[in-house]
Amino acid sequence: MNGSNLSLLWGVPFLGILLSLSTFPLFLKAFWHRHYGKVIFFWTLCFLVPALQYDFTGTTHEIAHVTIREYIPFIALIGSLFVVTSGIRVKSTWVGRPAGNASILFVGTVMASLIGTTGASMVMINPLVQANAWRKNKAHIFIFFIFLVSNIGGALSPMGDAPLFLGFIEGVPFLWPLKSLIAPTAVSTAYLIAVFFIIDSLRFKKEAPHTFPPKVKSRFKVNGKINIIFLFLIISVLVGTTLLQTEMHIEVLGTKWLIENILRDSGLIVITFLSAKMTRKGLRLYNHFSWEPLIEVAKVFAGIFVTMIPLLAILKAGEMGALGSIISRVNSNGIPNNLMYFWTTGLFSSFLDNAPSYLIFFHMAGGSVPALTSSLNQTLMAISMGAVFMGAMTYIGNAPNFMVRSIAIKQRVEMPSFFSYIVLSVIILGPIFAFVSFIFLK
Repeated sequence: MNGSNLSLLWGVPFLGILLSLSTFPLFLKAFWHRHYGKVIFFWTLCFLVPALQYDFTGTTHEIAHVTIREYIPFIALIGSLFVVTSGIRVKSTWVGRPAGNASILFVGTVMASLIGTTGASMVMINPLVQANAWRKNKAHIFIFFIFLVSNIGGALSPMGDAPLFLGFIEGVPFLWPLKSLIAPTAVSTAYLIAVFFIIDSLRFKKEAPHTFPPKVKSRFKVNGKINIIFLFLIISVLVGTTLLQTEMHIEVLGTKWLIENILRDSGLIVITFLSAKMTRKGLRLYNHFSWEPLIEVAKVFAGIFVTMIPLLAILKAGEMGALGSIISRVNSNGIPNNLMYFWTTGLFSSFLDNAPSYLIFFHMAGGSVPALTSSLNQTLMAISMGAVFMGAMTYIGNAPNFMVRSIAIKQRVEMPSFFSYIVLSVIILGPIFAFVSFIFLK
């Protein structure tokens, strides 16, 4: 679709989904739980019906493109990580106290760059829920979990988060995130864990003393080790098919479906099936496994991926599009403004999918890997930090955010509403993001 010809009115269905996510669970909770799929489908139709009349060929091509190149890989990866990690049982006698909670957040943050933000979130969320089940004041624990484990922790490797994996596919060296982003990641992590410890300590003091579980020596045991093997198979499939560069493809409605991508998605589906069949049911029952969080993510993000098509087209149009006044600020006379790259990439990554947002600004900065990893290294840092870090600003900024929220709510944790979460993220994350951008992106 030609984004230079589109007005911002095409973004109304996408905005409708955001407003539905933020208001229906707050005011019509029972209705939303039963009919959220229908609501998402309604807003999707609000885009599809006029779009197909406006440009049938262009719209069908875009839908095929977003389905084959983005949605199927997204669901295949998210689904495989969700099912595999839910089969890993971390059994412990650990009780949710401030020091222990902070330690778990740190471990999960480190783990996120090794097995991805989705994998780390799914492995660590259930032990955290169980350890804090006795507490009344605990929603903040899972908010910081989203900040750290589901987002910022994934900044140090291409396996950590989708934007960095796309950068790796484009040719960015595998170790570049570790070398270039470790300092801002470490500073952000230290700040957030310190703030969390203070808040959790204050909230902990409000708990009724008679509800405190007895202190015992913490012991950890891991069951479902076969899923650790499946986890490494997922990583192997992702890296292996990326290195397999062929020109072989199947064309679907004008979109090339590369053989390596078919092999990747098929491999992930096979691993998901094997994990579901070969894992003892008791392990998933212990983890309170339910398909509902994955189903909810699949339905919600199907609508998001489709309705954000015109907005991404407007972004791709650059200064010629309806958002040209914003886009023009990232470059001044051909010189990248790194602070603007960080905040602009972050803004769009907070509400649109962070992976395509990363790619758009990656190519807006020239798309030359040799330049972006040398003379323009700070520009690539700005784009990467904006995409990964600021995915934490909303529930839909990164897929694990929504899954963690769904799992926490299922375990009767009173999570903040869509807009309340944004307010909290601005208050807590805004200062550290301003600090690291000023220090590292001059």
